[in-house]
Amino acid sequence: MVRSTVIRLFGLALGVTLIAGCGGTDAPKQAGTSDNSVSGAPSSTPLPPAPGALPRIAVLATGGTIAGKSTPGSGVGYTAGQASAQDLIDAVPGIDKIATLQPEQVANVGSQDMTEEIWLTLARRINQVFADNAADGVVVTHGTDTIEETAFFLDNVVGGDKPVVLAGAMRPATALSPDGPANLRAAVTVAAAPQARGRGAMVVLNDTIHGARDVTKTHTTSVQTFVSPNSGPEGYVDTGSVRFVKSPLPHQRPRFRLPDAAPLPRVDIVYSHAGMRADQVHDAVGHGAKGIVLAGVGDGNTAKSVIDALAAANDDRVVVRSTRVGAGEVMRNAEINDDELGFVTSADLNPPKSRVLLQLLLANDITDPTRVQQEFATR
Repeated sequence: MVRSTVIRLFGLALGVTLIAGCGGTDAPKQAGTSDNSVSGAPSSTPLPPAPGALPRIAVLATGGTIAGKSTPGSGVGYTAGQASAQDLIDAVPGIDKIATLQPEQVANVGSQDMTEEIWLTLARRINQVFADNAADGVVVTHGTDTIEETAFFLDNVVGGDKPVVLAGAMRPATALSPDGPANLRAAVTVAAAPQARGRGAMVVLNDTIHGARDVTKTHTTSVQTFVSPNSGPEGYVDTGSVRFVKSPLPHQRPRFRLPDAAPLPRVDIVYSHAGMRADQVHDAVGHGAKGIVLAGVGDGNTAKSVIDALAAANDDRVVVRSTRVGAGEVMRNAEINDDELGFVTSADLNPPKSRVLLQLLLANDITDPTRVQQEFATR
Protein backbone atom coordinates (compact mmCIF):
# COMPACT_ATOMS: atom_id res chain seq x y z
CA MET A 1 0.00 0.00 0.00
CA VAL A 2 1.18 3.49 -0.83
CA ARG A 3 -0.08 4.75 2.48
CA SER A 4 1.24 1.97 4.69
CA THR A 5 4.65 3.46 5.37
CA VAL A 6 3.16 6.82 6.30
CA ILE A 7 0.60 5.37 8.67
CA ARG A 8 3.10 2.99 10.30
CA LEU A 9 4.82 6.00 11.79
CA PHE A 10 1.61 7.29 13.31
CA GLY A 11 1.80 5.37 16.58
CA LEU A 12 5.23 6.85 17.35
CA ALA A 13 4.44 10.36 16.21
CA LEU A 14 0.92 10.88 17.59
CA GLY A 15 1.92 12.57 20.82
CA VAL A 16 3.90 15.18 18.90
CA THR A 17 1.63 15.62 15.91
CA LEU A 18 -1.49 16.18 18.01
CA ILE A 19 0.10 19.23 19.56
CA ALA A 20 1.55 20.51 16.34
CA GLY A 21 -1.49 19.82 14.16
CA CYS A 22 -4.57 20.77 16.16
CA GLY A 23 -4.00 22.06 19.63
CA GLY A 24 -1.62 24.93 19.02
CA THR A 25 -1.95 28.31 20.60
CA ASP A 26 -1.94 30.34 17.39
CA ALA A 27 -5.09 32.33 16.75
CA PRO A 28 -7.55 30.48 14.46
CA LYS A 29 -7.79 31.66 10.87
CA GLN A 30 -10.82 33.39 9.46
CA ALA A 31 -13.27 31.62 7.18
CA GLY A 32 -12.37 31.75 3.53
CA THR A 33 -8.61 31.64 4.01
CA SER A 34 -6.53 29.30 1.89
CA ASP A 35 -5.27 27.48 4.98
CA ASN A 36 -6.84 24.05 5.41
CA SER A 37 -7.52 24.64 9.07
CA VAL A 38 -10.55 26.62 9.74
CA SER A 39 -12.55 29.67 10.51
CA GLY A 40 -11.94 31.17 13.90
CA ALA A 41 -13.63 33.68 16.15
CA PRO A 42 -15.56 36.56 14.52
CA SER A 43 -13.55 39.68 13.87
CA SER A 44 -15.94 41.98 15.70
CA THR A 45 -15.51 42.37 19.45
CA PRO A 46 -18.58 41.03 21.29
CA LEU A 47 -20.31 43.69 23.37
CA PRO A 48 -21.86 42.65 26.69
CA PRO A 49 -25.56 43.29 27.12
CA ALA A 50 -26.46 46.56 28.78
CA PRO A 51 -26.89 46.32 32.56
CA GLY A 52 -30.23 44.71 33.27
CA ALA A 53 -30.84 43.80 29.64
CA LEU A 54 -31.86 40.28 28.74
CA PRO A 55 -29.47 38.13 26.66
CA ARG A 56 -30.25 38.15 22.93
CA ILE A 57 -30.90 34.67 21.54
CA ALA A 58 -31.51 33.90 17.86
CA VAL A 59 -33.91 30.98 17.39
CA LEU A 60 -33.29 29.31 14.03
CA ALA A 61 -36.00 26.78 13.19
CA THR A 62 -35.50 23.84 10.82
CA GLY A 63 -38.67 21.80 11.44
CA GLY A 64 -38.78 18.37 13.04
CA THR A 65 -41.16 16.76 15.51
CA ILE A 66 -40.96 19.80 17.77
CA ALA A 67 -42.79 21.63 14.97
CA GLY A 68 -45.00 18.65 14.08
CA LYS A 69 -48.77 18.35 14.11
CA SER A 70 -50.88 15.22 14.43
CA THR A 71 -52.30 13.53 11.37
CA PRO A 72 -56.13 13.64 11.43
CA GLY A 73 -57.63 10.28 12.26
CA SER A 74 -54.36 8.80 13.50
CA GLY A 75 -53.56 8.05 17.11
CA VAL A 76 -49.80 8.10 16.61
CA GLY A 77 -49.06 9.64 13.22
CA TYR A 78 -48.01 13.24 12.69
CA THR A 79 -46.38 15.46 10.09
CA ALA A 80 -43.09 17.07 11.05
CA GLY A 81 -42.22 20.69 10.31
CA GLN A 82 -45.65 22.33 10.43
CA ALA A 83 -45.24 25.02 13.09
CA SER A 84 -43.11 28.13 12.54
CA ALA A 85 -40.32 29.49 14.70
CA GLN A 86 -42.69 32.08 16.12
CA ASP A 87 -45.32 29.38 16.81
CA LEU A 88 -42.77 27.45 18.87
CA ILE A 89 -41.86 30.52 20.91
CA ASP A 90 -45.52 31.45 21.46
CA ALA A 91 -46.14 27.98 22.96
CA VAL A 92 -43.70 28.60 25.85
CA PRO A 93 -45.16 30.80 28.60
CA GLY A 94 -42.62 33.13 30.18
CA ILE A 95 -39.81 32.45 27.72
CA ASP A 96 -39.64 36.16 26.97
CA LYS A 97 -38.49 36.70 30.57
CA ILE A 98 -35.37 34.59 29.93
CA ALA A 99 -34.07 36.26 26.77
CA THR A 100 -34.94 38.59 23.95
CA LEU A 101 -35.72 36.16 21.15
CA GLN A 102 -35.13 36.64 17.44
CA PRO A 103 -37.02 33.91 15.52
CA GLU A 104 -36.01 32.92 12.00
CA GLN A 105 -37.21 30.08 9.78
CA VAL A 106 -34.24 28.45 8.06
CA ALA A 107 -36.05 25.28 6.90
CA ASN A 108 -39.13 23.26 7.82
CA VAL A 109 -38.41 19.58 7.24
CA GLY A 110 -38.37 16.35 9.13
CA SER A 111 -34.78 15.66 10.14
CA GLN A 112 -34.73 12.50 8.04
CA ASP A 113 -34.74 15.00 5.15
CA MET A 114 -31.97 17.19 6.55
CA THR A 115 -29.51 18.08 3.79
CA GLU A 116 -25.99 19.40 3.42
CA GLU A 117 -27.47 22.54 1.84
CA ILE A 118 -29.37 23.24 5.06
CA TRP A 119 -26.22 22.53 7.09
CA LEU A 120 -24.29 25.12 5.12
CA THR A 121 -27.12 27.66 5.34
CA LEU A 122 -27.32 27.18 9.11
CA ALA A 123 -23.58 27.46 9.61
CA ARG A 124 -23.27 30.59 7.48
CA ARG A 125 -26.21 32.21 9.23
CA ILE A 126 -24.85 31.45 12.71
CA ASN A 127 -21.38 32.69 11.81
CA GLN A 128 -22.91 35.88 10.41
CA VAL A 129 -25.06 36.44 13.50
CA PHE A 130 -22.00 36.14 15.71
CA ALA A 131 -19.76 38.20 13.43
CA ASP A 132 -22.34 41.01 13.49
CA ASN A 133 -22.72 40.66 17.27
CA ALA A 134 -26.46 40.33 16.62
CA ALA A 135 -27.01 37.73 19.35
CA ASP A 136 -25.38 36.36 22.49
CA GLY A 137 -26.28 32.79 21.59
CA VAL A 138 -28.18 30.68 19.07
CA VAL A 139 -30.82 28.00 19.53
CA VAL A 140 -31.54 25.67 16.60
CA THR A 141 -34.80 23.71 16.68
CA HIS A 142 -34.38 20.41 14.87
CA GLY A 143 -35.80 16.93 14.46
CA THR A 144 -34.26 14.30 16.72
CA ASP A 145 -33.40 11.68 14.09
CA THR A 146 -30.32 13.50 12.79
CA ILE A 147 -29.86 16.23 15.41
CA GLU A 148 -26.59 14.69 16.58
CA GLU A 149 -25.09 14.92 13.08
CA THR A 150 -26.12 18.55 12.62
CA ALA A 151 -24.78 19.41 16.08
CA PHE A 152 -21.43 17.78 15.32
CA PHE A 153 -21.22 19.54 11.95
CA LEU A 154 -21.91 22.94 13.53
CA ASP A 155 -19.48 22.20 16.34
CA ASN A 156 -16.72 21.91 13.75
CA VAL A 157 -17.53 24.91 11.55
CA VAL A 158 -19.00 27.68 13.74
CA GLY A 159 -16.41 30.15 14.98
CA GLY A 160 -16.18 32.00 18.28
CA ASP A 161 -17.11 30.99 21.80
CA LYS A 162 -20.81 31.89 21.91
CA PRO A 163 -23.13 28.95 22.58
CA VAL A 164 -25.00 27.06 19.87
CA VAL A 165 -27.74 24.90 21.40
CA LEU A 166 -29.89 22.43 19.46
CA ALA A 167 -33.27 21.35 20.78
CA GLY A 168 -35.96 19.01 19.53
CA ALA A 169 -38.87 16.93 20.77
CA MET A 170 -40.02 13.34 20.82
CA ARG A 171 -43.70 14.31 20.74
CA PRO A 172 -45.36 16.65 18.23
CA ALA A 173 -46.70 20.05 19.22
CA THR A 174 -50.30 18.76 19.17
CA ALA A 175 -49.64 15.75 21.43
CA LEU A 176 -51.42 15.41 24.78
CA SER A 177 -48.23 16.31 26.64
CA PRO A 178 -45.71 17.71 24.14
CA ASP A 179 -42.11 17.92 25.35
CA GLY A 180 -41.10 20.56 22.81
CA PRO A 181 -42.04 23.67 24.83
CA ALA A 182 -40.06 22.54 27.88
CA ASN A 183 -37.10 21.57 25.69
CA LEU A 184 -37.13 24.94 23.92
CA ARG A 185 -37.29 26.80 27.23
CA ALA A 186 -34.37 24.74 28.57
CA ALA A 187 -32.33 25.34 25.39
CA VAL A 188 -32.89 29.11 25.57
CA THR A 189 -31.93 29.03 29.25
CA VAL A 190 -28.66 27.27 28.40
CA ALA A 191 -27.89 29.56 25.44
CA ALA A 192 -28.45 32.61 27.68
CA ALA A 193 -26.18 31.33 30.47
CA PRO A 194 -22.73 32.98 30.65
CA GLN A 195 -21.14 29.65 31.64
CA ALA A 196 -22.29 28.12 28.32
CA ARG A 197 -19.59 30.03 26.43
CA GLY A 198 -16.65 28.11 25.04
CA ARG A 199 -18.39 24.73 25.04
CA GLY A 200 -19.09 24.39 21.32
CA ALA A 201 -22.41 23.06 20.07
CA MET A 202 -24.70 21.32 22.54
CA VAL A 203 -27.94 19.33 22.41
CA VAL A 204 -30.56 19.94 25.12
CA LEU A 205 -33.56 17.68 25.66
CA ASN A 206 -35.34 16.47 28.77
CA ASP A 207 -33.42 18.96 30.97
CA THR A 208 -30.09 17.35 30.05
CA ILE A 209 -27.21 19.10 28.28
CA HIS A 210 -25.06 17.01 25.95
CA GLY A 211 -21.90 17.85 24.03
CA ALA A 212 -22.07 17.46 20.26
CA ARG A 213 -19.29 14.86 20.01
CA ASP A 214 -20.77 12.14 22.19
CA VAL A 215 -24.55 12.62 22.19
CA THR A 216 -26.63 9.99 20.42
CA LYS A 217 -30.24 8.90 20.16
CA THR A 218 -30.88 5.54 21.85
CA HIS A 219 -34.65 4.98 21.93
CA THR A 220 -37.31 5.29 19.25
CA THR A 221 -39.99 7.01 21.35
CA SER A 222 -38.81 7.78 24.90
CA VAL A 223 -38.33 11.43 25.90
CA GLN A 224 -35.11 10.27 27.60
CA THR A 225 -33.73 9.06 24.29
CA PHE A 226 -30.48 11.06 24.22
CA VAL A 227 -27.41 9.95 26.14
CA SER A 228 -23.68 10.55 25.98
CA PRO A 229 -22.47 6.97 26.45
CA ASN A 230 -18.73 7.59 26.49
CA SER A 231 -18.38 10.83 28.39
CA GLY A 232 -21.66 11.53 30.17
CA PRO A 233 -23.72 14.72 29.90
CA GLU A 234 -22.28 18.23 30.05
CA GLY A 235 -24.82 19.34 32.61
CA TYR A 236 -28.46 19.79 33.54
CA VAL A 237 -31.24 22.38 33.57
CA ASP A 238 -33.10 22.42 36.87
CA THR A 239 -36.09 24.74 37.45
CA GLY A 240 -34.57 27.40 35.24
CA SER A 241 -31.01 27.18 36.53
CA VAL A 242 -28.11 25.73 34.52
CA ARG A 243 -25.62 23.39 36.17
CA PHE A 244 -22.62 22.20 34.19
CA VAL A 245 -20.76 19.18 35.56
CA LYS A 246 -17.83 19.50 33.13
CA SER A 247 -15.40 22.34 32.54
CA PRO A 248 -15.19 23.90 29.06
CA LEU A 249 -12.19 23.13 26.88
CA PRO A 250 -9.12 25.16 27.91
CA HIS A 251 -8.75 26.59 24.39
CA GLN A 252 -10.79 26.95 21.23
CA ARG A 253 -10.31 24.21 18.67
CA PRO A 254 -9.75 25.43 15.09
CA ARG A 255 -12.89 25.26 12.98
CA PHE A 256 -13.02 23.96 9.45
CA ARG A 257 -13.40 26.31 6.51
CA LEU A 258 -16.93 26.01 5.16
CA PRO A 259 -17.18 24.63 1.63
CA ASP A 260 -18.48 27.09 -0.94
CA ALA A 261 -21.47 24.93 -1.82
CA ALA A 262 -23.06 21.54 -1.34
CA PRO A 263 -22.70 18.68 -1.83
CA LEU A 264 -19.84 17.77 0.46
CA PRO A 265 -17.56 14.98 -0.74
CA ARG A 266 -19.43 11.69 -0.82
CA VAL A 267 -18.71 9.37 2.11
CA ASP A 268 -20.65 6.12 2.41
CA ILE A 269 -21.26 4.05 5.54
CA VAL A 270 -20.87 0.28 5.14
CA TYR A 271 -22.76 -1.65 7.83
CA SER A 272 -21.27 -4.95 8.97
CA HIS A 273 -23.32 -8.02 9.84
CA ALA A 274 -23.06 -11.79 10.00
CA GLY A 275 -22.60 -13.35 6.57
CA MET A 276 -21.58 -10.03 5.06
CA ARG A 277 -20.14 -9.82 1.56
CA ALA A 278 -18.11 -7.05 -0.02
CA ASP A 279 -20.96 -5.80 -2.23
CA GLN A 280 -21.51 -2.65 -0.16
CA VAL A 281 -17.86 -1.67 -0.58
CA HIS A 282 -17.94 -2.26 -4.33
CA ASP A 283 -21.16 -0.27 -4.58
CA ALA A 284 -19.64 2.69 -2.69
CA VAL A 285 -16.59 2.66 -4.94
CA GLY A 286 -18.73 2.35 -8.06
CA HIS A 287 -20.82 5.36 -7.07
CA GLY A 288 -17.79 7.58 -6.56
CA ALA A 289 -17.43 7.67 -2.79
CA LYS A 290 -14.33 9.59 -1.74
CA GLY A 291 -14.41 7.99 1.67
CA ILE A 292 -15.87 4.89 3.31
CA VAL A 293 -16.82 4.47 6.98
CA LEU A 294 -17.11 0.91 8.25
CA ALA A 295 -19.79 0.44 10.91
CA GLY A 296 -18.06 -2.67 12.09
CA VAL A 297 -18.97 -5.31 14.60
CA GLY A 298 -17.27 -5.18 18.00
CA ASP A 299 -14.04 -3.22 17.77
CA GLY A 300 -14.75 -2.08 14.23
CA ASN A 301 -14.19 -5.49 12.65
CA THR A 302 -15.89 -7.24 9.75
CA ALA A 303 -15.60 -10.25 7.42
CA LYS A 304 -12.20 -10.87 5.80
CA SER A 305 -13.58 -10.41 2.29
CA VAL A 306 -14.84 -6.97 3.28
CA ILE A 307 -11.53 -6.02 4.89
CA ASP A 308 -9.77 -7.06 1.68
CA ALA A 309 -12.16 -4.94 -0.42
CA LEU A 310 -11.66 -1.93 1.87
CA ALA A 311 -7.88 -2.33 1.63
CA ALA A 312 -8.10 -2.42 -2.15
CA ALA A 313 -10.30 0.68 -2.15
CA ASN A 314 -7.95 2.51 0.19
CA ASP A 315 -5.46 3.54 -2.51
CA ASP A 316 -7.91 6.11 -3.93
CA ARG A 317 -10.06 7.02 -0.93
CA VAL A 318 -9.95 7.22 2.86
CA VAL A 319 -11.28 4.28 4.90
CA VAL A 320 -12.32 4.79 8.53
CA ARG A 321 -13.14 1.94 10.89
CA SER A 322 -15.97 2.75 13.32
CA THR A 323 -18.36 0.43 15.16
CA ARG A 324 -22.07 -0.28 15.20
CA VAL A 325 -21.81 -0.85 18.98
CA GLY A 326 -23.39 1.96 20.97
CA ALA A 327 -20.39 2.84 23.13
CA GLY A 328 -16.65 2.39 23.38
CA GLU A 329 -13.60 3.25 21.33
CA VAL A 330 -12.27 1.55 18.22
CA MET A 331 -8.70 0.60 19.09
CA ARG A 332 -6.02 1.05 16.48
CA ASN A 333 -4.01 -2.06 15.48
CA ALA A 334 -5.87 -4.26 17.98
CA GLU A 335 -7.79 -6.80 15.89
CA ILE A 336 -6.78 -5.36 12.52
CA ASN A 337 -3.36 -4.12 11.40
CA ASP A 338 -4.39 -0.59 10.51
CA ASP A 339 -0.80 0.49 9.84
CA GLU A 340 -0.35 -2.20 7.21
CA LEU A 341 -3.75 -1.75 5.58
CA GLY A 342 -3.75 2.05 5.66
CA PHE A 343 -6.95 2.43 7.68
CA VAL A 344 -7.99 5.23 10.04
CA THR A 345 -9.82 4.42 13.29
CA SER A 346 -12.68 6.55 14.59
CA ALA A 347 -11.77 6.65 18.30
CA ASP A 348 -15.18 7.05 20.00
CA LEU A 349 -17.02 8.67 17.10
CA ASN A 350 -20.00 6.66 15.91
CA PRO A 351 -20.45 5.95 12.17
CA PRO A 352 -22.72 8.95 11.34
CA LYS A 353 -20.36 11.41 13.04
CA SER A 354 -17.33 9.70 11.52
CA ARG A 355 -18.94 10.32 8.15
CA VAL A 356 -19.51 14.02 8.94
CA LEU A 357 -15.92 14.53 10.09
CA LEU A 358 -14.49 12.72 7.08
CA GLN A 359 -16.64 14.83 4.75
CA LEU A 360 -15.29 18.02 6.33
CA LEU A 361 -11.71 16.78 6.15
CA LEU A 362 -12.04 15.86 2.48
CA ALA A 363 -13.77 19.17 1.71
CA ASN A 364 -10.74 20.92 3.22
CA ASP A 365 -8.32 18.79 1.15
CA ILE A 366 -7.12 16.85 4.19
CA THR A 367 -6.58 13.35 2.83
CA ASP A 368 -3.26 12.25 4.31
CA PRO A 369 -4.11 9.28 6.58
CA THR A 370 -1.83 10.41 9.38
CA ARG A 371 -3.45 13.85 9.48
CA VAL A 372 -6.92 12.31 9.19
CA GLN A 373 -6.14 10.00 12.11
CA GLN A 374 -4.91 12.95 14.12
CA GLU A 375 -8.16 14.82 13.54
CA PHE A 376 -10.24 11.82 14.60
CA ALA A 377 -8.23 11.60 17.80
CA THR A 378 -8.65 15.25 18.75
CA ARG A 379 -12.06 16.48 17.57
